[in-house]
Amino acid sequence: MSQFDVIIIGSGAGGAPIANKLVKAGKSVLVLEKGPMIDAQPQPGVGQSGFKRDELLADGPEKKLNIPGVSNNGAGYYHSHVEPDINDEPHIYLNKNGGDTATIEGYTAQVVGGGTQLYGGVSLRFTENDLRLKSFNESRVIQNDDNDDVKREARDWAISYAQLEPYYVEAESKVGINGTSANQQKPFSQDVYHPPLNPNPISQFAFNGMVTLGQQLGTNIQPYRPPLAVITQNHPASGRIMPADPESAKTSYVNRFGDPLGLKSNTWVSLLRPIKDDSNFEIRCNCTVTRLKASADQVNEVFYLDPAGIERSATSTLVVVACSAIESIRLLMLSADADSNFSQRIHQNDLLGKYFLTHCFGGASGIVPERFDKSKALDADWATDTCAVTSFLDSQGLWAGAAIYNNTSDQALPVSLFRTLGAQDLDTLWNGFTGNAGLRGDNLINYLDGNFGRGLSVSFMANQVPQFTNRIELHPSVKDKWGRPVAYIKKDWHQHDRYLMDVMAQQCTQVLRNGLGNGAPVSGGSIYMADNALARMANHILGGARFGTDPNDSVLDPNCRAWHFDNLYVTDGSFMPTSGGANPTLTIQANAFRVADHLLGRL
Repeated sequence: MSQFDVIIIGSGAGGAPIANKLVKAGKSVLVLEKGPMIDAQPQPGVGQSGFKRDELLADGPEKKLNIPGVSNNGAGYYHSHVEPDINDEPHIYLNKNGGDTATIEGYTAQVVGGGTQLYGGVSLRFTENDLRLKSFNESRVIQNDDNDDVKREARDWAISYAQLEPYYVEAESKVGINGTSANQQKPFSQDVYHPPLNPNPISQFAFNGMVTLGQQLGTNIQPYRPPLAVITQNHPASGRIMPADPESAKTSYVNRFGDPLGLKSNTWVSLLRPIKDDSNFEIRCNCTVTRLKASADQVNEVFYLDPAGIERSATSTLVVVACSAIESIRLLMLSADADSNFSQRIHQNDLLGKYFLTHCFGGASGIVPERFDKSKALDADWATDTCAVTSFLDSQGLWAGAAIYNNTSDQALPVSLFRTLGAQDLDTLWNGFTGNAGLRGDNLINYLDGNFGRGLSVSFMANQVPQFTNRIELHPSVKDKWGRPVAYIKKDWHQHDRYLMDVMAQQCTQVLRNGLGNGAPVSGGSIYMADNALARMANHILGGARFGTDPNDSVLDPNCRAWHFDNLYVTDGSFMPTSGGANPTLTIQANAFRVADHLLGRL
């Protein structure tokens, strides 16, 4: 087929919900996915998944960076099987010294299911305040904001929490998420969570510390089991069946890497595999979309390279771009470069690529007094919203709050303990270990004895202050393997970002000190302190094409339609005007289900 009701570019959190809903409503849908199909083993049934344990493959033969003109040319790196080779498709960011550096940061994953195949699965809702940070802060005192940037640059979302909430429920139900709603500081109209599995015993220290933190801050807010995108019982919506012993799901690989069992609720197994055999649905893998062609206000043709590198095209009534914010913005810019009509419409204002966002993040880590088997765990066991409520924000002069949760499954095996020693992103795996000549002989044994199975960390995710100067552009000279300009990332941390991260890192440190005792070794920090802090994104790629109610102040309308096109929509994280105080995947999915209802009204 070459003509469809809808073409969706990308199969992750922003695209799959729309495909699922429209196909079930009888509409014809084509999904174009840049990456391969790597399926989980059948559920139920037998067979072997094509997923490899990424900690083995990504740490295989070292490669050398060969991109003339970048500051890290010649550096060694390791290549994951579900992310692009950095030599073929680098992201370039402007470093703190004014030079260019190549990085793999900002690629969530190139595989059917996108970043949901590899993410940790933490699926928190945003708070009501996260969606109205402009109005929330109009009369508040904000610390470390000398130019009143918060009040000038913050934007309320084009929809309220109440409007999004039914779609949170839909996403939680159709995707398949376990957790508890009690003690979360967000309204729930329904609780459709699967019951959580038993926490790993090491997490009791974090639980105790969170309880005490709530008391110390005067909120007495209790911890809750964080929502994780892992099923713990049969999931009729996707046809997945739980093993007889649900606890067997706790392998530390279900969350941290591509899950061969199909228990992690990535968008392939939860939303796309259930419709894969429907006659009105098609997914074309290993297909790289190169440009969109427009006639007047209609995008009437989508051009892509098939697996053989041959250019092909398809047409549809509606086009949805959902290939992760950096690459979505890049695609729109490449399309504008190739088509003056497209350029005029997408560049009606100077906002495309501007107000690029990630998250403020950081945390603390400590050593517990005894050893635990961390391989029997999911990603996080306990979370608290005590640092997301207004009383805490007022006391600290913060513009927005954060969710805090413990990381249970990090460094679950010796290989991951060493590969991440001192690492700051995928580009620096093994650097801390190979650069530490003292880790040999007895010192190596002592390091393992003192750290393996004893490390416990607590993290936070918080809103980053929107800045016009944080942006995505096309690089003037670096090209990808197809000869197209790559994405050029220019970003920095606002002074209030640094202040917020310091405050939140202190709360994470306090959680561990509360739980472990004041004499325990605990260290905390914020990502802006890292050597490559300007590149760090946690693969939370947001903003750059924000939605709003004013075409002069946004790229997309409230339904995520590009203002000056009739049929072009953008539904990955780029639509967000603020980045939220938690992991963004669930909110992207919920918004995509919302947009799907709008699209059904048009078809």
